[in-house]
Amino acid sequence: QVSLSESGGGSVQAGGSLRLSCAASARTGRSYAVAWWRQVPGKDREFVAAITWSGGNTLYADSVKGRFTISKDNAKNTVYLEMNGLKPEDTAVYYCAARGSGSEMVLSGIRYYNYWGQGTQVTVSS
Repeated sequence: QVSLSESGGGSVQAGGSLRLSCAASARTGRSYAVAWWRQVPGKDREFVAAITWSGGNTLYADSVKGRFTISKDNAKNTVYLEMNGLKPEDTAVYYCAARGSGSEMVLSGIRYYNYWGQGTQVTVSS
């Protein structure tokens, strides 16, 4: 079992930056892969980025590639999403999600992620 808590959301102007954090409290000895998703009202949740337990492999949605960076600090049980060059279309509630896995395979399917945080709002104004 793992509980996730996101922070770092806020309001910025286009071109600005934010860093989201996802703090995890997990059962000792279990490995978890983590992903970031986002959702706007009336639309399905959209994959943003994912990282393996080791941090050795990452995957990004085409819409954020080159602007967003996912990273993790296992000592702090925290995953980060550094967002640069923000655009109004990045406005959404951002969620972190985890799945119990020590695999180096990065997965973007929502069905693979069992644990979810409550979300943090990111608003980008033009």
